[in-house]
Order: sequence, then structure tokens, then C-alpha cells
Amino acid sequence: MSDQISSPPSTIDAYEYLQIVANPDGTITRNGSIPNTVATPDPVENALVLSKDVPVNQSNNVWVRIFIPHQLIQALDFSSSSSNSNRLPLIVFYHGGGFVFCSAASSAFHVFCSDMAIELPAVVVSVEYRLAPENRLPAAYDDAMEALHWIKTTQEEWLTNYADFSRCFLMGGSAGGNIAYHAGLRAAAEVEDLTPLKIRGLILHHPYFGGVKRTESELRLADDPVLPLRVNDLMWELSLPIGADRDHEYCNPTVGGESKMMEKIKLLGWKVLVAGFYGDPLVDRQIELAKMMEQIGIEVKGNFGEGGSHGLEILDPSKAKALNLIIKDFVLSTKLAA
Repeated sequence: MSDQISSPPSTIDAYEYLQIVANPDGTITRNGSIPNTVATPDPVENALVLSKDVPVNQSNNVWVRIFIPHQLIQALDFSSSSSNSNRLPLIVFYHGGGFVFCSAASSAFHVFCSDMAIELPAVVVSVEYRLAPENRLPAAYDDAMEALHWIKTTQEEWLTNYADFSRCFLMGGSAGGNIAYHAGLRAAAEVEDLTPLKIRGLILHHPYFGGVKRTESELRLADDPVLPLRVNDLMWELSLPIGADRDHEYCNPTVGGESKMMEKIKLLGWKVLVAGFYGDPLVDRQIELAKMMEQIGIEVKGNFGEGGSHGLEILDPSKAKALNLIIKDFVLSTKLAA
């Protein structure tokens, strides 16, 4: 296998597949339609979950959508005089979309976060971050960290009343898994500045990574209907800093000095869950990341299912229940170990 990116055999037109047009100024026109769902902050009869949008940085259009399991919090005592044991773990979630598409308001991610809030149960904060190529990496990482610093100081009642800031997890799907990983590295380096927010672990759902050298799964699944290789190449081309190749640290965590940065995660005792499917073209990279963390001494739980596809539980909500059970066990294990 060549050490350089070889042209995949596919005849797929990545621009056509993604329904985008490149503009001379470096932006793109997105012609596809991605359904959005409006937040539902007002209680109605039998509402299982409520959601609301709260601004973080209006100049960059960074905001969060907060989800709370409505019926559960009605049944529990969250008064200031009650025990903190009733408070729910806090999941900070970063959506996917190849860094180029989607939003915290996208219907698929709204449903995913709603179900997670109910089934764990948890308070979920889904972050709206800037997209590439208009805002190339590390813009999304900067926004991810800005959201964490906003959470630690906010007086937003849904967080101050119901969330346990001492049990916080950074989670993302696909590109969001990449963001959760890089935000985790940054957060570990400035953990004191995030007090009272105490991060216990990372939940990397089908995390989106790459590299110059092709993996076996990428070549085997070059014409994958969900994430074809040419499409994957284009999204990285649109997302990475101009001139960077796929062995840039934002894309490939196995190169450079990131293993040293992971040492801090080990020292802090964070746990990491990496979940994916063998039917995902990126599965080899996800397994490689999990093994690298294990070698450093980080406690990693890898969960890789047979078949499947990239982002399956987002694309098919009926598949998310099994994932939520895995996440629930992972979150509970950190509480028992505390």
C-alpha cells in the first residue's frame, strides 16, 4: 500500500453527492435540504423531554440546545436543600456532518439528543459550532471550548437546577466525535479553569479521523453508500487548514505529539468510550485510536458492532436504544468508580 493518498476507483462526484457548489471566495453553496426541528421549551401534557436554545456567542452564532427529561425532573426533588444525588449527569454533545453540514437544530440530532436525555437519563447540551469551509478547523474546537466555559459560569436554570457539574462527559458523533476528542485534549490541559465543571470521560461515537495512508477498511468500503471515500476526501479538504495534508493533527491523532497530550487524560482518570461498526469505512482508524489510548494507560471501552454503517444510530433512531444502554452503563461506571 502506498504511503500517499491514492485516487479511489470510485466514479462518484463528491460535489454532486453532497449537493454543494464551490464558490471563488472559498465558501460553498449548500443546495441540499437538511430538516430542522424547533426547540420545545414550554411544558405540555405528557411531554417526555423539553428543549431550549440559549446563545453563547452571538457574533459567531455559537449557541446551545439544552435537553431535559421533563417527566423525570417533575418526579424528583431538585430543591437546594435536597441531596445532590438527584442531579443528572451532564452530556455536552457535538453534532456530526463532516464539519461542513448540519446543526444542533438538525432533526436527526434533535431526536438523538432527546432520546438520550430520556433514556440515560441526563441533561444534554448540544453545541452549535461554526462550519467549514467558511470557518476551517480549529474554529469548531474553539467553539467547543467556548461552550464549556459558558456552561461553567452560566446561570441558566435548566443547568444550575438539574445538572451535576461534577459528572460531565464530552460526546460527539462522527465529526462531533473528532471535536469531542480535541476539546477533551484542550480541557484536560486547562482543567482548573473549568471548575466547577468536572469532566469524567469522553464518548466518541463513530469518531471522524483520517490520514495520508489508506486503511484496509477505507479501501474495502471505498464505494460505501453512506460515506464514500471520495466524499470523505472532499470533506477533509474543505475542513482542514489550507495547505494541510491528512496527517495534520486535527485529522490524524496517531501522528505528532498528541500521545503526550493524552497523558493528562490518563492522569486525570478520565474514561473513554469509542463506539462504532465494522461496516464503517473509518472503523480501522477508530480501533487504532482506542488501542493507542489503551497503550498510554487510559481506561478505554471499545464497542464495535458487526455490519452497520457510519452514523447508523443517527440515521436510524430505532438503532439508538442499544447505544444508549452502552452509554448509560459507561456513565454509571464512572459514578461507581468516583
